[in-house]
Amino acid sequence: MSRSPGIPRLLRRLNDRSALELLLADGPLTRAELGERTGLSKVTAGQLLARLEERGLVEVAGERAGGRGPHAALYAVVPSSAYVAGLEVLPESLTVGVADITGKIVVEVTVNPSDGRDPVKAVHSAVQRACATASVELSQLRSFVIGTRGVVDPRSGDVRWSYDLPDWHVGVLASLRETLGASVTIENDVNLVALAESRYGAAVGRDDFVVIWAGVGQGLGVMLGGRLHRGITGGAGEIGWLPVPGEPLPADVSQPQSGSFQRLVGHDALRGLAGEHGVIGYTVPDLVRNGDEHYLDEVAGRLAVGAAAVAVVLDPELIVLSGDVGRAGGERLAAKVQEAVARVCPSQPTVLTTKVTGNAVLRGAMVAALEQAREQVFSDTV
Repeated sequence: MSRSPGIPRLLRRLNDRSALELLLADGPLTRAELGERTGLSKVTAGQLLARLEERGLVEVAGERAGGRGPHAALYAVVPSSAYVAGLEVLPESLTVGVADITGKIVVEVTVNPSDGRDPVKAVHSAVQRACATASVELSQLRSFVIGTRGVVDPRSGDVRWSYDLPDWHVGVLASLRETLGASVTIENDVNLVALAESRYGAAVGRDDFVVIWAGVGQGLGVMLGGRLHRGITGGAGEIGWLPVPGEPLPADVSQPQSGSFQRLVGHDALRGLAGEHGVIGYTVPDLVRNGDEHYLDEVAGRLAVGAAAVAVVLDPELIVLSGDVGRAGGERLAAKVQEAVARVCPSQPTVLTTKVTGNAVLRGAMVAALEQAREQVFSDTV
């Protein structure tokens, strides 16, 4: 039987990709160390490194002292071999982060969109400014992931509906790809927070968890079997619409403040609750951070209504509280929510506060963008 001529090429591609992923995770490594971890001979590992070095993906990054012989060269992925951009879009600001292929963030800028009615122009301008600040050519960006509020259709990738970003609508994605290239993705902001939590935060090593975003708006990021669950139309996680006993059902679904759960735990509701308890603060996060036990008990009880509904339907291992309210309440609030959930439903998930530092939406966008860029770069190395 004759061997297919494509098999050696495929094996080289698989070996190259495995080596690059190892160098990113554990590098720099010597040729011998790379051979040991991949199961390749020293000769094959040397050929692999030469191939990747010729393509500008790997470089000598130092030496490791050995025994009596010469020092062994240490190889690492070339950081500038590719860059990615992550963005968070809010009504009043647009934040762009640029990272190299290793994941190191080289610049982060926040701008006030000069033309908020033109999303494509605003994004393009912000990305250009970030690239100029980082001395990175726009052509070096291999992937763009944009986090926005609202419902993103998983089939088309377009924003299907966003209350406070009305100009982000069907057709914007196509225009962005015409301007920036095909590697542009739009994702729901809380879904990106879940990605960040999975990579850097409280959910590291967990395949089944949810993130409850408690803040100005309420959102839910769902990770099942290590994958984001978006729903058929992208509407999974719109927890602000959860019907709540004692709260009227919404009369107009185009107004998110009319959602039952939103009315129960939104900023207006928590500010009113603070007034009843005599808690003083300039912002709602201040009220939650400084509130007494009675106030925090009531806040936790309200959040537990949503958390318990999620628990009885999905039975996740972990619930992570994020958003400005979740962060402000910290572990004290998380513990109270966990106790309240355990009282009202048979599932008893662990509840923790977020451990993602900085801008969680932006960090999640970087995670997604790096996955896409590495797939492009590492899948075609031969």
